[in-house]
Amino acid sequence: MTVATLPLLDSLSALADPTRCRMLLLLGGHELTVSELCNVIQLPQSTVSRQLKTLADAGWVTSRRDGTSRYYSLMLASDDMRTLWKLTSAQLEGKSAAAQDLRRLERVLTERRAASEHFFASSSGQWDKLREELFGADFAFRSLAGLLDDEWTVADLGCGTGAMAAILAPHVKQVIGVDASEEMLDAARERNEGVTNIEWRKGTLETLPVFPDSADAATLMLVLHHLPSPAQALSEAARILKPGGRVLIVDMAPHEKEEYRQQMGHVWLGFSEEQIKKLLTTAGFTHVKVHALPPATTAKGPALFAATARRGEK
Repeated sequence: MTVATLPLLDSLSALADPTRCRMLLLLGGHELTVSELCNVIQLPQSTVSRQLKTLADAGWVTSRRDGTSRYYSLMLASDDMRTLWKLTSAQLEGKSAAAQDLRRLERVLTERRAASEHFFASSSGQWDKLREELFGADFAFRSLAGLLDDEWTVADLGCGTGAMAAILAPHVKQVIGVDASEEMLDAARERNEGVTNIEWRKGTLETLPVFPDSADAATLMLVLHHLPSPAQALSEAARILKPGGRVLIVDMAPHEKEEYRQQMGHVWLGFSEEQIKKLLTTAGFTHVKVHALPPATTAKGPALFAATARRGEK
C-alpha cells in the first residue's frame, strides 16, 4: 500500500456509513449547524458531531465560524472525490430516508426565514434609522462605485482633497485628479497615500492637463459653482472624454445665500435644471439627465442635484 492511495481509501471508508452519506447530501446544498443537522437527521448531537469529525478528517466537509455558530458544508477537494460523490449521491437520491431528510431540511430553512421575516415585520418603521445607526448614511453610495468598469480611466475634475478619488480608485483602472490648488492636491495625496492608480495633476478646469479622448468618465463634484466659466469647463470635460464617455455633475440648485460668495468663494448661486441642460448640450453632450438629490437630515446647505450626460460623437 502506498501513501498516495491513502486519501482515496479514507474517502471510501467515510462513505461506507449511510448516515454520513445522508449528511453529505444535505451539506451539498446548504451550510448547516450541528443542531440543524440533528433536527434533520433526527440523531443526538453527540452522534452528529462524531460523524462530522469523521467526515472532516477524511476531507469531506469544511466548516466556518459565524458569530457563536459553526456552519458545515460539503467539500470536494479532488477529482477523485467529485467522482465518488457523483456516484454516491446518485444512489441516495430518491431513497425514502433522503427524501424525509429533505422535507425536514425545508422546515429548518423555513425557521431561518421566519426569524428574519419577523424582524423586518416588526422593524419596518424604524429600519432606515436602524440601518444608518449600524452602517452609516453613505455605504450605499460608496458601494455603487463597484458597478464601474474596472478598465476605465476616470477624471476627477476639481478633485479637492481627494475624497471622490478615494471612492473611485478601488474600482477602476486609473483616476486622474485635477485641481488648481497645490494645497488641495497635497491634502489629496496625503488622504490617498499608498494608492497606486491615482495620478494628481495641477491645472484649471478650463484648460485641463489631460489628453483628448483619454478618459471614460469624468466627475465634477460641487465644483462648477466655483468656476468663472462653467461652459468652458464642460467643453474641456467633453474634449478629454472618449466618444460616449460619461460625465457626472453634482452641484447646488439655485439659492439665495449671497454670503457664500464672500465666505467660500462661490461665483454662482446654484444652477437650475434648464441651465445645466443648456450648458451640457452646448458643450457637446447628449442623453442629459438631471434629478434632485434628497437632502440629508443634518445638511444645512442648499439642495443638490445630480446631472449625467454622454459625450456625443464628433
